[in-house]
Amino acid sequence: MLALRLALSIGLLAVAVCPPHCSAQERKQGPSKIDKFVTVYGAKIHYVEAGNGAPLILVHGLADSVEIWDPVIPPLAAKFRVIAFDEIGFGHSDKPLLDYRVSTFVDFLDGFLKELKIEHASLVGNSLGGWIAAAFALAHPERVDRLILCDAAGYRALAQAMGPRTLDALKLASRDDIRYLGPLTFHNKQFYEGTAVDDAFRQRVIAGDNYTVSRVLDSLIRGDDALDNRLHEINRPTLILWGRDDKLIPLSFGERFHQEIAGSQLRIVDNCGHMPQIECANEFTTAVLQFLTDAK
Repeated sequence: MLALRLALSIGLLAVAVCPPHCSAQERKQGPSKIDKFVTVYGAKIHYVEAGNGAPLILVHGLADSVEIWDPVIPPLAAKFRVIAFDEIGFGHSDKPLLDYRVSTFVDFLDGFLKELKIEHASLVGNSLGGWIAAAFALAHPERVDRLILCDAAGYRALAQAMGPRTLDALKLASRDDIRYLGPLTFHNKQFYEGTAVDDAFRQRVIAGDNYTVSRVLDSLIRGDDALDNRLHEINRPTLILWGRDDKLIPLSFGERFHQEIAGSQLRIVDNCGHMPQIECANEFTTAVLQFLTDAK
């Protein structure tokens, strides 16, 4: 797994086991979340929906599912029609034997929105999901209202920032992989110490997405669909949201996104790692809602 660019996909390690304060966040009153399925290009896609108003699509990353958004869906759904979906090959969606790459996910996002009869929406993507959201905005600019890239992947240079051990750990094939990646992913130790490791490994065992992960990593290694020299084409209001203590995809990459997307805003969350929506849910929600409101 040399391409190191797989590092971008790692952002969504299932290491993200929600601790007690997340549960409190989830208990905040908000519109009920409803599980649904839709068929896209012959594949069954699972998604959850809550709230009313302008559509807000949440895009997860490698080895993750809609659950990664649980802490932030209730407050977001108080003002928007929030839809989080399991990417093809992940979660409760079908897992066909495709040669997965970012363009695959872009096509399925396009098909997903068409099936739901959503002509345009705002997108929020974390890690690999941020890469997918940015690539979708490049392919279908007329269908994107606003774009939020949270600790996003997509640059070739990220490969050079990673080492062999991290690349291998991205497979999440053992508890040692999870222990190694934990400190790189989270600022708060409670996310990767003690029983969190066993819980995360248990999730990986039952996820059933190893084939998808392997194909995505192969694509990353090949350098498919990189965003290099393309981001200047994005002309939608864009927020770059980054955890200051992200050691998987360092803040320097967020600053580069900010520099290359004209008119973009950069919001840095202190004492937070690669997954602000889980580790710093209040700060994440505040930043997203403020941006979506101000951008109107």
